[in-house]
Order: sequence, then structure tokens, then C-alpha cells
Amino acid sequence: MQLQPVDRVDSISAEDFQQRYYLPLKPVVLSNLAKEWPAYTKWNWAYFKEIVGSKKVGLYNNIKSDAYTPINTADDYKTFGEYVDMISKGPAGWRIFLFNIFDHAPQLTQDFTWPDHLMKGFVKKYPMLFVGGATSITHMHFDIDMSHILHTQFVGRKKVLLFPFEEQHKLYRKPFEVLSLADFSNYNQNGRPDYTQFPALKLAKGFEVILNHGDTLFMPAGYWHHMEYLDSGFAMSLRALQSSIGGKLKGAWNLFGMRNIDTLMKKTAPKWWYEYKKTSLLKAAEKEMESADFK
Repeated sequence: MQLQPVDRVDSISAEDFQQRYYLPLKPVVLSNLAKEWPAYTKWNWAYFKEIVGSKKVGLYNNIKSDAYTPINTADDYKTFGEYVDMISKGPAGWRIFLFNIFDHAPQLTQDFTWPDHLMKGFVKKYPMLFVGGATSITHMHFDIDMSHILHTQFVGRKKVLLFPFEEQHKLYRKPFEVLSLADFSNYNQNGRPDYTQFPALKLAKGFEVILNHGDTLFMPAGYWHHMEYLDSGFAMSLRALQSSIGGKLKGAWNLFGMRNIDTLMKKTAPKWWYEYKKTSLLKAAEKEMESADFK
């Protein structure tokens, strides 16, 4: 892979952000944006355990999905408090996905400020908390609604790989899905994916970064991302719809067209559908290598 570091800025004007990152669709880490929020010092395990410790949450392990895996189905359930106790004992490859803590504790919305000065279109009903134990993995994917994301890390460190949407075939994107067939598990330890099985990955151009407490990562719409929790921690994502009609339509198609087709085929002909998609993505990757005269 051909990776470069993500730019970091302590502060940036709205005009510079738009011209240098938002419009060119380039990621950037805003180091000081969240440090002005009460959440920066207020949000921690003890506080969250106190206010939502009794709420049941879905837990997800590190196993990649296959032809028979339902979409977004939890692998286990615990209360938030039980989960915090578990990951506090040491590395635990379990994460909480799309838990809307603000539904249960709406007072938390007073602890941060929506950065409307940077971009418009924030979906303010659905800020999301992402929580993981040390060694847990969010496998390579892009967000189905094609929104822009501001992802703020509050506790722990997280390593992130990022690729523009256009790199999809080099990343072995599964047709009708937002996932990559290639396995980047434990990239932080290994330093490289399986190039023997997935040689087109060598051509993929992207970024890598480690997020620390208070870092806010701007992920432009459609960006592929793979995340590994170096420490147990949590982050919040603020989503903003694309300003263009075309961008909104792509997100709508993914949500209501593409996903429903994939769900139907997984239920009716899972093995055939998996093999069809695998054949198609391998052909697409081969074309990428041929066009690059890759040997």
C-alpha cells in the first residue's frame, strides 16, 4: 500500500477547511476542536457507567462477515456497565457499534458544540458513540449513507487506515456491500495485509493515523476506513450529509436499494451470491493491476 500521514492542524478557519480538505475530499485531524468542549474532560468510563450502566448494548467481535452473516447483527449482549468492567480487565476484542447513548442520556448533547462553522448538513438527531476494548477491530468499510464524518476520540488510542472511495477495486470491495473482502486484521501488529492473496492492495493509495484523546478526524464522504483500538476507548461521530443532490442520492441508493438487494440474495442464495461477488471483485482487482502494468 502507498500510505501517507494525515495532516494535523491545531486550528483552522472555515474557509481554509473548505478549500484544503472539504472540497478536495482530503482527511485531516483537527487537534483542538474538541478540547473546547466540556466533554473533553467530563466524558470517561466512570461517568458513562453512572448514567447508562444498566442499558443493554449489542457487542460485536473481530470475526469478519461471510456469506451467511446477517447485516449488523450483534454477537452478544451485556449491560454497558458489564461491558466496561470486562474491557477494564485487559485486552478484549469486543466493541459496541452504533449505540445512541444520547437517546438514553440526552443531557450529553450539552457537552459538545456542533461545528456548523466548518460544514453544513449535520444530522443532529443521530450523533453516535463507538466503543471498543483494546485489540478490537472495525474492519475495512465505507459508511453506507456516504456522509462526511467528524470522528472525535475521547479515551484511548486508535489506529486508522483511510482510502478514498475510488480505491474500492484495489481494496477488493464486495459488490452490493460496503465491505472489503481483504482482511486487514491486526494491521497494527503486522504492518501489512496479505499481499499474496490480495496483490492489488499494493497499488492502493491512502492514509494512516493514530488518534489520541481529543483528536477529531475529518473523514470525507465515501472514505474507506479500518480501525484498530490500541487501548480500550470510545469516540463520537458527527455525520453531515453531502451538499450535492448526487451525493445524497448515492447514500439513499446504498441504504434503500443496494442493501435490500444484498439482504434478499443472502437469504435466498447465500453461497451462490457470495461466489458471484467474489468472482466479480477479483476480476475488478485484476483490471486495476493490468491498467497499472502491475507485476
